[in-house]
Amino acid sequence: MNMKKIVMTLVALMAVTFSFAETKSDRTEKDFDMSCDMRRLSVLLDLDEWQMEAVEAIQTCFNNEMQSLASVRGPQLRHLVHQAVRKDAQQMHRVLNDEQFDTYMFLLGTTLHNKHL
Repeated sequence: MNMKKIVMTLVALMAVTFSFAETKSDRTEKDFDMSCDMRRLSVLLDLDEWQMEAVEAIQTCFNNEMQSLASVRGPQLRHLVHQAVRKDAQQMHRVLNDEQFDTYMFLLGTTLHNKHL
């Protein structure tokens, strides 16, 4: 009876460990989904109407570009993500003032970090 408990505990522990273990090849399109709630973003950044339209268009392009990277594997992925983020940052910097841009970059950096990108 005691041995059975040990074996069952070991099996349960291994199952939990393997279910949380993520490899780079396990990534899905969901991991690259960078869409956001535009109302919440506009409130956080205090956007005016013109800025909101421009930010929404830039965000849509960035999201599409990131989702297209879901099928990329290997060392090239990091480079392509970096390029996409850099392009997004350049476009956002043209639309946002310095304070808004700093807040946006903080949010973007946190999102990328949380998605392990």
